[in-house]
Order: sequence, then C-alpha cells, then structure tokens
Amino acid sequence: MTDSGRLSYGWVVVAALCVTEVVSWGILYYGFPVLLRPMEADLGWSRVEITGAFSVGMGVAALAALPVGRWIDRHGARALMTLGSCLATALLLVWSRVESLPELYAVWSLMGLALAATLYEPAFAAVVGWFATRGRDKALLTVTLAGALASTIFMPLEAWLVTRLGWRGALLALAVILAVLTIPLHALMLRPAPRRGSGTPGADRADGRVPGLTLRASARMAVFWVLVVAFFVANFATNSVTIHLIPYLSDRGYSPTLAAVMIGWMGAMQLPARLVFAPIAARFGHRAVTAVIFFVQAVSLAQLALAARLPTLVPMVVMLGAANGMATLARATIIAEIFGPRHYGSISGAIALGANGARAIAPVGAALLTVALGGYERVFGLLAAALVVAGLGVVATPAGHGEGDEMR
Repeated sequence: MTDSGRLSYGWVVVAALCVTEVVSWGILYYGFPVLLRPMEADLGWSRVEITGAFSVGMGVAALAALPVGRWIDRHGARALMTLGSCLATALLLVWSRVESLPELYAVWSLMGLALAATLYEPAFAAVVGWFATRGRDKALLTVTLAGALASTIFMPLEAWLVTRLGWRGALLALAVILAVLTIPLHALMLRPAPRRGSGTPGADRADGRVPGLTLRASARMAVFWVLVVAFFVANFATNSVTIHLIPYLSDRGYSPTLAAVMIGWMGAMQLPARLVFAPIAARFGHRAVTAVIFFVQAVSLAQLALAARLPTLVPMVVMLGAANGMATLARATIIAEIFGPRHYGSISGAIALGANGARAIAPVGAALLTVALGGYERVFGLLAAALVVAGLGVVATPAGHGEGDEMR
C-alpha cells in the first residue's frame, strides 16, 4: 500500500469515527442528564443516589483507560471499539429494565468499561495510528468537531423520545440507534493502521520504523507527570464549574435559566475554538498553546470567583468555553508531539487515568471543598491558582529524553 493509499484510508477511519463519536457521546454520556429527572419521578430515588451511579461509571472508565491504551497499541482499535459498542448496547437494554438501585450501579459499573472502549481516548489512538505526523492535528480536529455536536443533536432527540416513549422506551430506542450506527462502522471500517515503511496493512506492530517512547520511558520524564497533574487539575476545575455553576450563580441573584444558558454558550464556544487550534499550535507550538489554555481557564475561574463584583460574566463564558474546547485537542496532540506516536495509546491512557478520574470526582470533590473552604468563591480562586501553576509547569518543564530513553 502506498503512502497516499494509507493517508486516504486514514480519512475513511476519521469519517467513521466522526459518526461513532457523535452517537456514542450523545447517547452514553449526554443521555444520562436527560433521563435523570424522569428516573427520579418514576423510581423515587434521590438525585444523589442516581448521579452516584454515573460517577461510578466515570471512575471505572478512568481506571480502564490504561489497559485500553495498551490493547490498542498492540492490537489496534477495531475489536475493542466494536466490543465496546456491543457492550454499551446490551447495557442500555438492561438499564431500561432496572428496578433497584444496586441494578443501576451494576449497569453503570460495566458501562464505564464501554465508555473507556468507545469515547475519545481509543478514537484518538486509532487516528494517531494512521497520522503519525502529517495531517494528525487536522484529523484529530475533525473528530473532535464532530464530537462537539453530540449534545446539540442528541439531547433534544432524547428529550423528545422520553416525552413520547417514557424513559424506558427511550433507552430501547437509543440502544437500537447505537447498535445500528456504531457496531458496523467499528467492525468494518477501523482497519489496523500500517506502520510507515511497511507495505502491508496491519504490519507487525512491533516494527520500529515509527518513533516513540515507551510508557515506562515516558514515566521517567518529569514532563509526563506534569501533564498528568495539569490535565487532572484542568478537568477537575471545568467539571466543577459545569456541575456547580447554576447553584453558585443562583445564590448571587442570577436566574437558574440564565445560568443554564451560560453553560450552553460555553459549549457553543468550543466549536470555533477548535477550528483555530491547529494553526495556532502550528505557529506557537503545542506546549506553549497548552500552557496558555490553562492560563485562560485560570483567568475565567478568577472572574467567576469575583462574580458578585463584576457587571457581566460574558468574558468568562467566552474564555472558559473556548479554552475547554481547545483543551480536548491539546491533550490529544501534545502527547504525540512529546512522546511520539508509537506507544500513543498506552501513554494517552495513563494520562487519561487522572484526567477522566477528575471528571468522576469533581462534583463531590468541589462540594467538599466548598464546605471546607467556606464558599464557592474560595474554591474557584483555589482552582484558578492551581491552573496557573499547571500552565507554568507545562511550559517550564524540559521535554528532553532522559538517559537511555530511546525513541523506539
């Protein structure tokens, strides 16, 4: 297979993942908040009890990120993402029949495995396999642009299905949609990525022609741990804002509707930000841009901490939304840029262990910090300071390879 042939089929993989990521995110992640209130009303469980199941699923997904990355490095994404879609479909069917809280927690414990096998981390690893250098940022951008539409497309659809079919019937319909639109594409379109310099699709993945540090070698570099901590802090901060913004602003005289609109506009700002990420990163470098993203998030949270003294929070909405949109691409690209593409899945999975774990603990963690520190303002101020430290760490930590750390 020629280089142009590999590149061309790489875009087929990107196109398939655009569809499957929209559907997977839209149903498996954004479907939960739509079904939350109908489940409360029907089953009589508290919001804390129900959302606890979601947090368990996010925690399992975080823990599974590293083995998922190792699997993809060795065997490719096709089998794993196909099995993930099959598991998710089965779990949606079981979810539609739950009658007890332990059953819901069991479903979401397993759903965490499905999330780890179908969402951005395995998709990014599949893309990087086909675009080791040339076109990589554009390919990753394309997948994340599609993924950003998941809530816009599926949350209204899910709300309509709940109105028409009830929450149990909606889950049955969503299971069919997920199965039809993701299982065949994962099974048929995600061919193993050939190694550069090899003429055979799916050539031996141990071939050394594609450079890249191993996970063990990467973990001996300070920059690896800086990225682990930095993306943990960033995900904790942004997810804390998403969960706690409405009650925080409501206590300061904003209507809940206006606070919800702010969250919606933060999501909308992600699309234009992602469109300009690749040229900005190409001009200034991935490390510098990643650091600036953390600084912008810090300034945004500082504005939020000062909400009672500011005439408007529009700059916060624009800045935080744009920075959040770029952060997803920054994590995907800086890993390949610093550590190389060959062991991308393993290294990305290790860093995602912290980043996705932050998503699971942020709702409860921010609430506990609020009690400990005496208010949301202090929590947002603390997180802003932590983000500044994270940004400084990313830009200041050397990325040179340690002695004996081969790019192999």
